[in-house]
Amino acid sequence: MKVNWNSKYNTISVYSLIVICVSILFYFLASQIGSFSAKIGYLISIMNPFIIGFVLAYLLNFILKFYEERVLVNLKSFNKIRQSRKRMIGILLTYLTFGVMIYLSIHFVVPQLTESVVGIVNQIPQYMENASVLTQDLIKNFEINDQLARFVNEKLTEISAKLIAFISEIAPLIANIIMTLLSSIWNIVLGLIISVYLLLDKEKFYALSKKIVNAMFSRKTADRIFELTHRSNNTFGKFISGKIIDSAIIGVLSFVLFSIAKMPYAVLISVIVGVTNIIPFFGPFIGAVPCFVLILFESPTKALIFLVLIFIIQQIDGNIIGPKILGDSIGISAFWILFSILVAGELFGFIGMVIGVPLFAIIYSIIKENVEYKLKEKNLPTDTKDYM
Repeated sequence: MKVNWNSKYNTISVYSLIVICVSILFYFLASQIGSFSAKIGYLISIMNPFIIGFVLAYLLNFILKFYEERVLVNLKSFNKIRQSRKRMIGILLTYLTFGVMIYLSIHFVVPQLTESVVGIVNQIPQYMENASVLTQDLIKNFEINDQLARFVNEKLTEISAKLIAFISEIAPLIANIIMTLLSSIWNIVLGLIISVYLLLDKEKFYALSKKIVNAMFSRKTADRIFELTHRSNNTFGKFISGKIIDSAIIGVLSFVLFSIAKMPYAVLISVIVGVTNIIPFFGPFIGAVPCFVLILFESPTKALIFLVLIFIIQQIDGNIIGPKILGDSIGISAFWILFSILVAGELFGFIGMVIGVPLFAIIYSIIKENVEYKLKEKNLPTDTKDYM
C-alpha cells in the first residue's frame, strides 16, 4: 500500500499549528487572567439585577404555585376570573407573604441578633479573663511541671486568643453584610421588579426558550435538552424548597428548646443553626462549633447541654423532619453527597455547599444513564451488584 507522505505531513503540520495556536491562546489568557477576571466581574455586576430577579422569581415561584394550585383553585369565585387576573392575584399574595416574612425577620430577629452580637463584643475582656482562669485551673488540677505548664499555658492562651478573635469578627462580618445589602439596594429593587415580570409571564418565557432551542437544535437534541431542564428544575426545586422549609423548622425548634434551657444568645445560635442546616451533611457541625464556643465562654455546663440539645435536634431532623420533607429527592449515596459538598464548597464557597448536592445529583444521573445505555448496547448487565 502506497503511503501519501505529503498528505501525512500536511496533517501533522495542521495539528502542530492547532496545538501552537491553542498554546499561545492559553498563555495569553493565563498572562491576562487578572484583566479577564475583572471584565467577567464587570459583566456580572451589570447583570446583577437580572441575576437577583431570576433567583427571587425561582424561589418565590414555589409560593405562587402553592397559592394557585392549592389555595385559590378551591375558591369557586376564583375559577370564574380570567387567567391574567388569576396570575395577578397570585403574585400579589406571593409578594405580600414575602413582605410579611421580611418584616417579621427585621422586626423580631434582627434586633435580637444585633443585641446578641453587641453583648458578645462587650464580653470579650471577660472571656479573656475566663480563658486565663481556665488555663490556670487546668495546670493546677493536672499537676504538670513548670516547663510543660508554660507550654500548655501558651498554647491555651493562643487558642483562646484565636477563638476570641473569631468572635470579635462576627460584628464586622454582620456590619459588612448589612453595608453590602445597603449598597446593593438599587440592584435589589430592580431585581424585585424583574422578578415580578418573570413570574407574570413565566409561561411565555418558557415558550420562547422552547422556540429558540427547537430552532437551534435537531428534534432529538431539543427533546434531550428539555428533559434535562425538567429534571434539573425538579431536582433543584425539591431540594432547595425542602431544605429551606426544613431549616426554618429546625431554627424555630432550636429557639424553643434553647429558650426553655435558658441558653445565652438563644436567637443568635438558633439563626446560626437554622441557616447552616441548609448545607447537607456538614451543616449541623458548621453551625454547632461556633455556637458551642460562644456558650462555652459564658457557661461550660450550658455548653454541654447545648451539645445534647443539638444531638437531639439533629436526630429529630435526620429521622423525622428531613425524610418527611425531602424524601429521596437527591438519590445519591452519602459518599457522593460528601464529595459534592467538598468540591463545590472549595470552588464556590457557601453557595457551592448549598447547590453542590443537587448539581452533582443531576450530573450523576446523566453519567449513570449514559453508562447504562452503553452497557445495554453490549448486552451487559446494568446493576452494579452484578460486577461485585
